[in-house]
Amino acid sequence: MPQSLKNGEVLRDRYRIREQIGQGGIGSIYLAEDMRLEGRLCALKEVEHDRALPTEIVAQAREQFFREASVLARLDHPNLPKVSDFFSVGPRDYLVMDYVPGKDLRERMLEARKAKTFLSESEVIGWATQLADALAYLHKQEPPIIHRDIKPSNLKITPSGLIKLVDFGLVKILAPDEVTITIIQGQGTALYTPLEQYGSDDAHTDIRADIFSFAATLYHLLTNEPPAEARKRFLDTRSLVPPREINPHLSIRVERAILWAMSLHPDRRPKSVDEFREALLGRKEIPESTGPLRNGYDSSPFSLVPQELIAIYAAIGLFLLGFIATVLR
Repeated sequence: MPQSLKNGEVLRDRYRIREQIGQGGIGSIYLAEDMRLEGRLCALKEVEHDRALPTEIVAQAREQFFREASVLARLDHPNLPKVSDFFSVGPRDYLVMDYVPGKDLRERMLEARKAKTFLSESEVIGWATQLADALAYLHKQEPPIIHRDIKPSNLKITPSGLIKLVDFGLVKILAPDEVTITIIQGQGTALYTPLEQYGSDDAHTDIRADIFSFAATLYHLLTNEPPAEARKRFLDTRSLVPPREINPHLSIRVERAILWAMSLHPDRRPKSVDEFREALLGRKEIPESTGPLRNGYDSSPFSLVPQELIAIYAAIGLFLLGFIATVLR
């Protein structure tokens, strides 16, 4: 997608674009100067809705964007960037957040990999406790908020060592009795996405999706290797290599906690981020019936209840059909 804003362009007589710092299938993220507050830098998250959708669906999606943006603007947590503004310009919507300086954890991991070493377990678990605080705060909102795109590149570490969970692009507000429209077309990053997050209606997505992505992120940070995608694991449970086979310096406790939280079936994962954090720190015993089974591998996906199994098969089928259609164009 081409850059829609030019460097130097000013939005709302306030935000002067410096440069594009991120890009996705639905828009871009820009670094901008706040002209009203001298010296303040901010990040502008751009959302461009799918123009192929019916007009009424786009209108509902934009309405939901503003409703969710207003919820995000009320959040206040040290490990989350503050959302300070939201507005529209033509067909695009914008979310304004604090700009977070520093490297992201993907960069830190790649540096360790280049040096042929691993990030230390104690350092990564220290970051994990900060991330757990942020996610617990989101999940305990009324209604709960799930981030849905936790990954190393969405975790930035400030010069003072503070972790910030950035990019609210795929956020979902779990409002009861409310039809959810997926504002941004996509399900997250495949390496960190649980099976139930695939598909079009998000009917099976709850806070346990974030727990899966959290654990998959820790797997990647501690091994320098991406975890096998959930769709691949669905077909072959042996495709997920236990972390200690890659990084023998890891403790058994951390490996078991990660594999527990990466269970394919959401019912087999920790029920909350707090429970997962306690397991990582060795203060929570992992239930044998729901933890890693058979040499650290998850149990068979065919233990899913029929309704969930049908939904997952449908999601995989839609993905394959889309892939075939793209190849045949």
